[in-house]
Amino acid sequence: MTEFLEAELTTGEQELESRAALRRVAGLSTELEDVTEVEYRQLRLEKVVLIGVWSQGSFDATQRSMGELAQLAQTAGSQVMDALVQKRDKPDTSTYIGSGKLEELRQIVLATGADTVICNGELSPSQLSKMEKVVKVKVVDRTWLILDIFAQHARSREGKAQVSLAQMQYMLPRLRGWGESLSRQSGGRVGSQGGGIGTRGPGETKLETDRRRIGKSMAKLRREIKDMHKARLTQRKARKKQQIPAVAITGYTNSGKSSLLNRLTNAGVLVENSLFATLDPTVRQAKTPSGREFTISDTVGFVRELPHQLVEAFRSTLEEVADSELILHVVDGSDPDPEGQLSAVRAVLTEIEASNVPELVVINKCDAADPFVIDRLKLHEKNVVAVSALTGQGIDELVALIEKQLPKLQFDIKVLIPYDHGDLLGRIYKEGHVDHREDTNDGVLIVGQVPEALAKQLEAL
Repeated sequence: MTEFLEAELTTGEQELESRAALRRVAGLSTELEDVTEVEYRQLRLEKVVLIGVWSQGSFDATQRSMGELAQLAQTAGSQVMDALVQKRDKPDTSTYIGSGKLEELRQIVLATGADTVICNGELSPSQLSKMEKVVKVKVVDRTWLILDIFAQHARSREGKAQVSLAQMQYMLPRLRGWGESLSRQSGGRVGSQGGGIGTRGPGETKLETDRRRIGKSMAKLRREIKDMHKARLTQRKARKKQQIPAVAITGYTNSGKSSLLNRLTNAGVLVENSLFATLDPTVRQAKTPSGREFTISDTVGFVRELPHQLVEAFRSTLEEVADSELILHVVDGSDPDPEGQLSAVRAVLTEIEASNVPELVVINKCDAADPFVIDRLKLHEKNVVAVSALTGQGIDELVALIEKQLPKLQFDIKVLIPYDHGDLLGRIYKEGHVDHREDTNDGVLIVGQVPEALAKQLEAL
């Protein structure tokens, strides 16, 4: 633990000083031990110091939050040199941890050789500016770190557009905090550097020019995302017209959603032990044991305090969840706080108006989870199943539950299908459920259930 106590302090003063001291969080440093790698790794990794404020809850909860911040930093390609926490009633409105502790943080940055400080919270523009002036290295907050990871992992045109929009929404009010050069004047004579003809005005600053340029870029991205959303909406309408129910896999990042999709459909989706490995939604066809078709989609993972900018930017993609008939809410059973994962995801589901969609909680990684934790979750969750996407344990039970909870087909039929109407027979098997089949001299006698549109066609036979 880092000590900042003076020897002459009274007991009360020591207690106050101890409460406000920066406490080192053990076990989060990823400093390299193999010196043969150092020269290579230094070329590609930022060295970071993590700093957090413990203002509520237990210290264990704060440590878990800092551990997640360390995972995020490593996912972004950084090397964690140190991690510290300060006990405060609330973050300092001016400098996040207070001016005195900021000076101490500066010394820790110098001692570790770090080039970046990452704060476990969202900084205001003024906090960002003041912290950088004191520690004299780049300062980023948790929100910008997550946005950076999303930018690295986005692959599709839609995903890249959504991340770019979220980054611009975050940056716009913080432009002043990214360097004093942004306040330079750009207006003046023709041919001067800056925005050029049409972007200059009397006394216009570079900051104003940058804000206007970002505003135009955001408007363009919103139009592009809207156009891509129309295409996605058309696909969803086509599936609904065919009465194919949709199941959405959602959950905390790195809980095993993609592994579960691969296990259920052989989709071959990227599986990586990394936060936010999947950003672009994947939709696959699947069948129940009785042969009923449904679609199943893998969506972006959530995290505690997911930046609002990301939720807004990814809203069109997340509509796959809100528009589904069933949500498979995947939770990592081996995580120290699975209830916290469930709560964080449900907060986002509420924000995207998907809280009313039927939910099946899937406790994944049951092969590595404490049985007591699984029993505890089963006791408190109404609709739950434990599986292992890695080993296949519990998958059959999960598929049976999915089939049971898909929307019921409403129309009972008992119809004789002539042999020259094989197309209708195929549609019954694809869109409906067959309870009994009998091949006769005149055709195929079918007893079962089908969607309303198909039932009306069969009435005409």
